Amino acid sequence: MTMSAIRILHVEDSEADILLMQDALEDLSFPHTTDVVRNGYEAIQFLNKTGEYVSSITPDLVLLDINMPLMDGHELLHSIKTNDNIKHIPVIMLTTSSSQNDILKSYRKFASSYIIKPDNVDDFGRVARSIESFWMQVATLPNLK
Repeated sequence: MTMSAIRILHVEDSEADILLMQDALEDLSFPHTTDVVRNGYEAIQFLNKTGEYVSSITPDLVLLDINMPLMDGHELLHSIKTNDNIKHIPVIMLTTSSSQNDILKSYRKFASSYIIKPDNVDDFGRVARSIESFWMQVATLPNLK
């Protein structure tokens, strides 16, 4: 089976977590491009192709942290899932929070899945492999390009 390249938007304010996830994704076999923005406001501009992101390409998948400055992940998730132009994009909450309140709130706002960030490098690789396994080999993403 031939996989076409997918675009991932990683919304994360922690430079260390950005690097860990990028390294983990690079070790995988599926073709992809990852764009990174560091807060919810940048993500909104990216997804709506405004401001400095007017030439951005709509991602196939969003990895979204909850605890960010300016606009947190729950606010951004709500904004994505209430926008008819982008609400089809799967959003994976990728966060340090194991709070049942955060988990429930994310699913109530239509998160596609909720993953608690690992606390070591090897487990970031496991998370990336899980994303690849499900989203690239099991699930079918819409092709709107």
